[in-house]
Amino acid sequence: MAQDPAPQAPAAPATPATPARTLLPLILPALVVGVGASLLFLGVSEAAEAFQDVLWQNLPDALGVGRYSVLWMLVMLTATGVAVGLVVWKVPGHAGPDPATTGLDAPVLPPAVLPGLLLATALMLAGGPSLGPENPIIAANVGLTFWIGHRFLPKVPGGLWAALAEAATIGALFGTPVAAALVISEALAGRKIQGALWDNVFAPLVAAAVGATTTTLIAHPTFDLDLPPFDHPGWDDLLAALVIASAGALLGMAAVYAFPYVHAAFSRLRHPMLMLPVGGLVLGLLGALGGHLTLFKGLEEIGELAADPDGWSAGEFATMSLVKLAAMVVAACCGFRGGRIFPSVFVGVALGLCAHALVPEVHPALAVSTGVLGVLLAVTRQGWVSLFTAAVLVASPTILALLCIASLPAWLLVTGRPQMQLREDGTPVR
Repeated sequence: MAQDPAPQAPAAPATPATPARTLLPLILPALVVGVGASLLFLGVSEAAEAFQDVLWQNLPDALGVGRYSVLWMLVMLTATGVAVGLVVWKVPGHAGPDPATTGLDAPVLPPAVLPGLLLATALMLAGGPSLGPENPIIAANVGLTFWIGHRFLPKVPGGLWAALAEAATIGALFGTPVAAALVISEALAGRKIQGALWDNVFAPLVAAAVGATTTTLIAHPTFDLDLPPFDHPGWDDLLAALVIASAGALLGMAAVYAFPYVHAAFSRLRHPMLMLPVGGLVLGLLGALGGHLTLFKGLEEIGELAADPDGWSAGEFATMSLVKLAAMVVAACCGFRGGRIFPSVFVGVALGLCAHALVPEVHPALAVSTGVLGVLLAVTRQGWVSLFTAAVLVASPTILALLCIASLPAWLLVTGRPQMQLREDGTPVR
C-alpha cells in the first residue's frame, strides 16, 4: 500500500516589492541631500587646504623657518592642539562627542553642535594631525539633513534622512557611489528589513551618486596611485597577497589593542586644554621621527610614496607605517575630531611598499593593495569598504580575485575582536 508523501514545509512568503510610486517621491530629496552633502564636504576641505597653505608655507617662509623642520612641526602641532582645545572647551556643543567613541554610523547631533564640530575639523585638517575628514563630515551632514528635512517634510521617517546624508557624504568622500552602496548593504545585512534590498538602498544610492558626481565635477578627485599595471597573477603573487594582508591585519590589531590604553592615558588629563595640546606635542615628536609625509590625513602623501616606490628603504617605509599608525591612535585618543580611514590607507601603502622593498619580486601594486586591505579590515571592520578602497588604489581588475582571497585569513584575524571604537565607559566595542 502506497504511503502518503511526507508533508512539506510551507514555502517562505516572497518579499513584497515596493511600488514605484513609493520610491519616486524620494528622488528629489535624495538629489538635494546629495548636492548639499558634497558641497559641505568640499567647502570644509577647501577652507582647510587654504589655511594649511598659510600655516605650512606662507607663515614659515615669512619667518625664515623650514616648512617641515622639527621646530616648526612641534610648534604647529602643539598650536593646533591649543586651537582645537579652545573650540572643544568654549564653543557651544563642545565640537560633538568624544571622537574615540564614534564611527561612520554617526548619531544625529543637535544643530548647535555642528558649527563647533566643523571648525574643529577644519583646524585639525589644516594643522597636520593624522586623521581624515570622514567621521565629522558625515556627522555634520546627518545632523543638518535631519534638522532641515524634519522641518520641511516632517512625515518622512527620520532614519531615512540619516541614511541619505550618510550615503551622500560617503559618495562625496570617495568620488563614487559604490562605496556608499557597499556600506549601506553591509549595515542592512544585520537588520530585519522590509521589502527588497534594492528598494531599501534606492534613495540612498541616488543621494550617493549625486554626491559623488558633484564632487567629481568640482574637485576631480582620484584614488588611483598610478602604479605599474599588475597582470597575470601567479602562485607567488597569491602567497604574497596572503602574507601582506595578514601582516596588515596584525599591525592594525596592535593599534586596536593599544587604543583604549592610550585613550585612558589622555583622559587622566581631564581637560581639553591639556589633552589636545599635549596630544599635539606628541604628534609633533612623531612627525619629527617619521618625517613630514606622516602628517595630515595622508591622501596626498600616499601619492608621493607611490610616485617613487623605490625611493625609500624598507626601514624607512616601516618607520613611516608605524609612526603614522601611532599618530592616528594618539590624534583620535586625545580629542582631535576626525576619521581613521584615510590615515589607515597611508599605513597600508607604506607597509606594502616596505614589503616590495624587502622582496622586490613582489609587485608594488599587489603589495600596496593587500597592505591597505589588511590594515583597513582591522581598523574599520568594514569588509566591503576595505576591499573597495584597496582595489581602487591600483585600478587593476586582475587583482580583485587575489584581494578577495587575501581578505579571508585577514578577516579571521580581526573578527570577533575589539574594534577601534570605544563605548562611553572607555571599553572597546566588539
